[in-house]
Amino acid sequence: MPSPEAGFVITIDGPAASGKSSTAREVARALGIRRADSGAIYRAVTAARLRRGDPPTSWTEQSVLDAAAAVSLVPVTDSFEVRIDGVGIDAELRGPAVTAMVSRVAGMQSVRARVDSLMRTCARDVAIVVDGRDMGTAVFPGAALKIWLVADVEVRARRRSLEMRGVEPDDEEVARAASALLARDEADARQTKPATDAILVDTSRLTPSEQVDRIVALANERISSL
Repeated sequence: MPSPEAGFVITIDGPAASGKSSTAREVARALGIRRADSGAIYRAVTAARLRRGDPPTSWTEQSVLDAAAAVSLVPVTDSFEVRIDGVGIDAELRGPAVTAMVSRVAGMQSVRARVDSLMRTCARDVAIVVDGRDMGTAVFPGAALKIWLVADVEVRARRRSLEMRGVEPDDEEVARAASALLARDEADARQTKPATDAILVDTSRLTPSEQVDRIVALANERISSL
């Protein structure tokens, strides 16, 4: 099977906890190309703004955009490392303060434009897999392959709880996580919608390897047709 050339883009979009990040990572690995994570960039911008110390109630869009100037992407073996002031900050990105504010930051149009520009720069010289909520609509409308992942909210909630705690959640935990995800879905609704030419993949009853295999097969079909 031939390798995809520079500029070949696969977008994987969908709501929170639909499996975008893990799927994109494994699809990129299977195809031997890099993965760029838009969510990590928004989290880095949020973390950069939090570092300034003043309360989120005082944030303006311009102040968040100014903080975004410290965020960069550096190519590594199979992805792009997100850095603040040149330093990798992966653990900081997953902290509760960042999680609480990232949806608000992602809704700021000038910040979205900045993140979109960083993502497009990644795709200029290499083939990539990108995941997020509007990769196939706003960022890469001409992508070679667009995937829209969905899953039942209870399934997403169980996955998110398991990811956060490392143990199988009980029904009460799943219910709380489902409520939080529905609120997140509502907050993200403006930018979370499938492209008209996206292929829907429902992961509710698929294993992680099955959903990766399905997308890799679709990607290989596109690569072969070029």
